[in-house]
Amino acid sequence: MRNFDTPVKQIRRKIFTEIASIGFNSSDESLIHDIESIPYNIVEERARYRESIYRERAVASERVRLAMGLSLRPENRSVHLTDGVKASNIDEKYYEPPLMQVIPSACSACESNKYEVSNMCRGCVAHPCMLTCPKGAISMVNGRSFIDQEKCIHCGRCKAVCPYDAIAHKERPCERACGVKAIESDELGRASINQDKCVSCGMCMVSCPFGAISDKSQIFQLAHALREGNEIIAEVAPAYINQFGEDVTPGKFRSALTRLGFSDVYEVALGADIGCISEAHHYAKEVATGNLPFLLTSCCPSWSVMAKKYFPDMIDNISQELTPMVATARIVKKEHPDAKVVFIGPCASKKLEAMRHSVRSDVDFVITFEELWGMFDAKKIVPSDCEDTPEKTQPATAAGRGYAIAGGVAGAIEACLKEYYPDVPVHIEHAESLAECKKVLTLAKAGKIKGCMIEGMACPGGCIGGAGTNAAFAKTSRALKKYVDSSDPKIPSQKLENLNLD
Repeated sequence: MRNFDTPVKQIRRKIFTEIASIGFNSSDESLIHDIESIPYNIVEERARYRESIYRERAVASERVRLAMGLSLRPENRSVHLTDGVKASNIDEKYYEPPLMQVIPSACSACESNKYEVSNMCRGCVAHPCMLTCPKGAISMVNGRSFIDQEKCIHCGRCKAVCPYDAIAHKERPCERACGVKAIESDELGRASINQDKCVSCGMCMVSCPFGAISDKSQIFQLAHALREGNEIIAEVAPAYINQFGEDVTPGKFRSALTRLGFSDVYEVALGADIGCISEAHHYAKEVATGNLPFLLTSCCPSWSVMAKKYFPDMIDNISQELTPMVATARIVKKEHPDAKVVFIGPCASKKLEAMRHSVRSDVDFVITFEELWGMFDAKKIVPSDCEDTPEKTQPATAAGRGYAIAGGVAGAIEACLKEYYPDVPVHIEHAESLAECKKVLTLAKAGKIKGCMIEGMACPGGCIGGAGTNAAFAKTSRALKKYVDSSDPKIPSQKLENLNLD
């Protein structure tokens, strides 16, 4: 269970606030000085979390670079904090890959996959740990069990049989959270990310208690663009419910975005409606007729990338329909051809989806709810204090708004199938977390799952459990359910399947 009021979250929010403030207020002449001042604004005269203010400022400096969309500085040569900033001082810049990075100076070099006997050991007569060890790695030393790490194969049998739970399994939190095993070690024992395996879900980032992993941001560039007064339109993922306080209604949230400088606000649920109608049609036409053994949803970019990386022979089974983010952006661009489009949501990997070249995204900026809160702070906007303006009438349905939670995509497609294709048998599967997604795809590859639609969500709980969220899953899921239940119509019109957004 993630804690949403940790020092790590507080530090990240401070960094985002400082960077957004510079984007809104700094001049070309003051930019370099203002950026160099941030580590000193964040870390004052006494270290709070590490052994010295120098290490804290070193970590803060790297956070500043990532928040600017820049890469970390190399450790083996001198590179100025603001190196590369001039190239980022524009309002049309994505990220320097990779998106997710480990800050070496912040990493505690946690031990990886180690079993160790704690002081809870009673030296019992039965010695079940010794008897069960297949390699004879456990002996009695000074009346207690001792594990020889050179012999241990990390099978965990000793821990499973210990009657006192005296054997601890030490595992990196980031490694444990990574469903694709992309966390490795560098030569100093610190965590490193294998970019060939990583799918940028961000679960390692939110699981590290040292705040040693971070993604890159566009908040500086977005604040810069908003300051210029350009036409910038927000498209907001349905997971925004309750992200900025339980008393922040959709109307108050819309007002807060308008105060920030957005020209208009669209619901990404509109694009989700288009997607679920299209995928229901695709299922009825291809899967139900046996042309495809199964169909994979594509709205979660980390799930989609994982399927392509680890199961390349399944590429043809991934839905080719536009994702909700892209479909909504296409609608915005049709109605406002000169506007910039900003996707605001809970997802880190949407940042990479916006950059991809295989399908044009029409999305100019991607920021998370966490980053948006830093932007609100920079402008001293309190969403709960904003006026509750009435929502504009948009044809988003309960089905599209339900995409934010695990099973919501599958449920929306199933509802459309039952309404518009009543003679088609419906078989829906869904998996949440990348580890579970891999299991489902392995079963599908082996031919054990057939004739179905498979929904995959990289984050536990779905989008509302994403890496860029501000609030705990339990509260947001209840609020979202209430919002979905109160939404009408329940499913989108079948006419949407003919909508051309090319």
